[in-house]
Formats: sequence, C-alpha cells, structure tokens
Amino acid sequence: MSHKPSINPVRWTPPPVDALPDFPSAELTIVPMPGDAPEDVVVGPDGTLWTGLVDGRIVRVSPDGSIDVVADTGGRPLGLHVARDGRVLVCDSYRGLMSLDPGTGALDVLVPDIDGRPLRFCSNVTETADGTIYFTESTSSFHYEHFRAAILEARGDGGLYKLATDGTVSTLRDGLYFANGVTVTADGTALVFAETQGRRLSKYWLSGPQAGTITPLAVNLPGMPDNISTGADGRIWVAFVTPINAAAEWLAPRPTILRQLVWRLPEALQPQMSLEVWAVAFDPDSGAAVAGVRGRHRQFGQVTGLVEHDGRLWMSSIGVPALAHCALPERR
Repeated sequence: MSHKPSINPVRWTPPPVDALPDFPSAELTIVPMPGDAPEDVVVGPDGTLWTGLVDGRIVRVSPDGSIDVVADTGGRPLGLHVARDGRVLVCDSYRGLMSLDPGTGALDVLVPDIDGRPLRFCSNVTETADGTIYFTESTSSFHYEHFRAAILEARGDGGLYKLATDGTVSTLRDGLYFANGVTVTADGTALVFAETQGRRLSKYWLSGPQAGTITPLAVNLPGMPDNISTGADGRIWVAFVTPINAAAEWLAPRPTILRQLVWRLPEALQPQMSLEVWAVAFDPDSGAAVAGVRGRHRQFGQVTGLVEHDGRLWMSSIGVPALAHCALPERR
C-alpha cells in the first residue's frame, strides 16, 4: 500500500466556478472516534450511527452515546448505507461493495468486480424502496490512499452502477470525473450523484419520461463535493471536502509533464486541501442552494459525509479522527 504508482495524465479543462450563497458558521460538538478519518456517517432507523475508519474498522455510535468497533473489512471502508433489512452496506476501496450484519459483525462481499475488473475505489452506495442497490466507483485506476493520483490524471474513469435484486450488476454510466456520493430523492424518482473532480451534482432518472437519462442538478460548484444524503424535507445535503485548489486548477489544462512532476513530489508539497467545515443543502428540483454551514474549527474540517439525525447535522471527515454535529441549518 506504500508503493506510489505512476500516473498518465491527460489535459483537462476544469469547469468554471459559480458562487454559492454565503452560509454562516455553526457551533460544533466534536465526537472523537477510536481511529482516524471516519469517511462517511449514516444513521439507521433506531438512531444508531455508523462510520468507517482508515484502518478498516467499522464503528457504531449507539443512541446512548457508546462507541464500539463492530467489524474490520481489512481494507478501507468509505461510503455506507443502512439497508431496509438492517444490513449496513459498505463501500470498501480494497474489497468492493460489502454488507455488514450489525448483530454478528459478519461481512459479505456483494460486488467484488465489474465485468471481471476488480473494484478499486468503491465510493458510495444507496438503496431504493424495491431493494435495488446503486453505487459509485470514483476511479478504476487507484485505491483510496492514492486518490490524488486520479485527480491529477483527470481521466474521468469513475462510474455509476446498479446491483439488481437478482444479483446482476450493470453499468449505468461510466466516464465520470471522480464519482462519489449517491442518494435517492425523497419521491424515489431519481438518484442524485456527485462528481468530486467534475464539481457537479447530476440526476439519474429512475422513472418517468426521462427514465435512464442523466440531467444536471447543480454545476460549476466552487468546491469539491463528496458524499451526499437526502434530508427529511427532501433537501440534498452535500459535503464539500475542500474549496477548489487554484494550483491544481491551473495545472489541469497545461502540459501533462507538469502534473507528473507534481506527483513525484512529497505529499506535503502537492496541492493541499483546506481544513474547512462546509456543507450545503440543494433543492432536489431546482438545484438551488437553500441551506448550509461554512466556517473553520480547530478540531474539525474536510467534510466528506453528512446525515440529518434528531434535529442535528452530523458530519464525517478524512482530515481528523472525529465526527461532529451542529444544529440543523434552516432553509432560506
């Protein structure tokens, strides 16, 4: 896992940057985790919260506040989803799409590969009312610890996939620029998914006259969207892991040798992500930003996942060994 792979970048023109409304900072409550980088956070119907740590452990935060480790994937758990039958669906960068029995801690691999190609960066997962599972892969070329390589390559080799109830797996869309969060709209008519490098949210229509097609929801975002979730009132909550990096944006359309040289530098000398607390809710129909929080906190930032729970907005991060929550921001 310590070996640094080579990259083969292509010239790529980043999308333009449109502004979002200014949202206020929030008073955070920090909840330390027993390990680093809890990448996603989800909640079950009983109020139990789930997250996965960088070392492979999956953690349960019970309604009484107790925290315990339930399982270890042996890989890197990323996006999670509590299924209708109580299982916790787990995207793992090394194991593929998995399911966790919360009672026993048993893990099963549901989708290890796509047409024989191993899943390298299974990223986020959701489920519709009929039991169909949808999931993303950020890049087919690199595992989680080398996510910067995919950004520097700019090859757009992410995808959106479907696991049918009969076990068949199909590709809904490939060529995505670091596909990441995915959620079902409150009315069940569409999926919303994020492209971190593409800096956009899109809708994949599940029913109606546009079924099977993709339409834009919010584009030219000024930050990098990560995991997403659907709020109780239908808002689409989006975790922004970082604002755009001016150096990375400048490099993308220029000769590819420049990015190859940057990749050879120590990580500390490469373009960095800002430690901000940034989450925005979008209207699922218009794509307008209708609520949010943005600010800085010395113990939390680089938000990668979020979920509404009991009047609070819970957030996860790849930058710190903790979850955080604040009062649920009101709609504007």
